[in-house]
Amino acid sequence: MSEPIWNQFLTQRDKAVFASSGYGARGGFGKRPALLVIDVNYAFCDERPMPILESIKRWRNSCGEDAWIAMPYLKSLIDKCHAKGVPVIYTTGVRRADNWDSGSWIWKNGRSDEDKFSRPATNVDGNEIVAEIAPAPQDIVVLKQKPSGFFGTNMASYLTLLGCDSVIVTGTTTSGCVRATVLDAFSLNYRIALAEEGCFDRSQASHAINLCDMNAKYADVVKTSEVLAFLDSLPGGMYNLPPGTAEPAPAPKRAVNF
Repeated sequence: MSEPIWNQFLTQRDKAVFASSGYGARGGFGKRPALLVIDVNYAFCDERPMPILESIKRWRNSCGEDAWIAMPYLKSLIDKCHAKGVPVIYTTGVRRADNWDSGSWIWKNGRSDEDKFSRPATNVDGNEIVAEIAPAPQDIVVLKQKPSGFFGTNMASYLTLLGCDSVIVTGTTTSGCVRATVLDAFSLNYRIALAEEGCFDRSQASHAINLCDMNAKYADVVKTSEVLAFLDSLPGGMYNLPPGTAEPAPAPKRAVNF
């Protein structure tokens, strides 16, 4: 069995602490999960695989090629959930055209004015979810302005309506919006699994260490293959999903979340 991705960043002292402290116990899957796909949009992925240092010239929040390495894993999870009738809930950002509601996002990034004054030459809306994993009519899209998919949104009420006791979390960034969503889900007493290969970040160290920390305290970090096997074990017809519409909703504006 391969070592966890984070082991390369831990000291021997860290490893000894985790081995003896009791943290990192397996929480287990719930009985009625929903799949959360956090912020897999063009602002974080670019329109195609590109080396990150090239991609961030166009999209300052891009995770570069790591986003596209995750894409087949994300698609496999989404397809499996569709086949089993398990809810899929996406998040992405939303802003006023003048970017006034960006608020505290503008304080920690020297390129935040780009969200108000310019766009890449392709004129793609950064908050549009990547076409390769675009929402199906029965899927739910939650618009947010802060890192957590729960903060200031109706995420929790949707999970209540669906009768969910657990979430399977994927998306980006591992250290930012994914982590914030996991912490809020933990605080609301959902069981949480992260599909390791379905999460990504612009910083490889942040990705690994945040997986380590979440696995220690808040969630189970598991291989995508294990999540797929779990989803296969669920009976069909568990949920009353929205019928949706075949016509896509208008894309939200501006991309500033990270």
